[in-house]
Amino acid sequence: MSDLVLTERAGAVLVATLNRPEVRNAMSPELIDDLSDVLREADADPAVRAVVLTGAGTVFCSGMDLKAFAKGGGRFDGLVWFFREGIATPVIAALNGSALAGGFELALACDLVVAAEDAKLGIAEVKRGLFAAGGGTTLADRVPLAVALEMGLTGDLVTAADAKQFGLVNHAVPAEKVRETALALAERIAENGPLGVAMTKKLMRERRWAEPAEVEAVFRSADAAEGARAFAERRPPMWTGK
Repeated sequence: MSDLVLTERAGAVLVATLNRPEVRNAMSPELIDDLSDVLREADADPAVRAVVLTGAGTVFCSGMDLKAFAKGGGRFDGLVWFFREGIATPVIAALNGSALAGGFELALACDLVVAAEDAKLGIAEVKRGLFAAGGGTTLADRVPLAVALEMGLTGDLVTAADAKQFGLVNHAVPAEKVRETALALAERIAENGPLGVAMTKKLMRERRWAEPAEVEAVFRSADAAEGARAFAERRPPMWTGK
């Protein structure tokens, strides 16, 4: 693993930081592959209950590394699986600064978004003769069609305040409070039963009711029994993820 994606643990929360501040954390094939590995490893680690994804410097991510793209070297599709499928572990995007093009799509692929008040967000790919292939074209599933089309066809950016009004951002806070706000949110998630959290995320993402087997798997789990015992005994539950 290179130093393109820095990782650190804060209890049950993994913090992953895009680390190319000299190019506004533009996503090169190497950074994309490293981030893909970090996300897969976090999802496979039962001790990780939530992930916070942020960027080094003053920009979250400016999107695809256009200079690397222009040279024709490497592949840029290493995160397509995350954009489309995500991971079972909740992921919070902590936008320390602007999230543009693929950087905004990366934020959209996360479950919750905490953004700096002065951050600018948008899918600007059309300004470079491209289109938002990382999921930005599904924006109309989350905001009114007219809003999605204006953002997609003009490539213009919106403020974090506007994005919050549209429902694309959960919290817009001063830049210096982004990390602590995202961590506090992640810690609140990590306190809950991991099986229940994972199933809630899955069903909400898929916009459907649970199947009987899914209800059975969670409601008859050891964690469900522990949650009830802890409530009765007035103590914090000790989750095992089983």
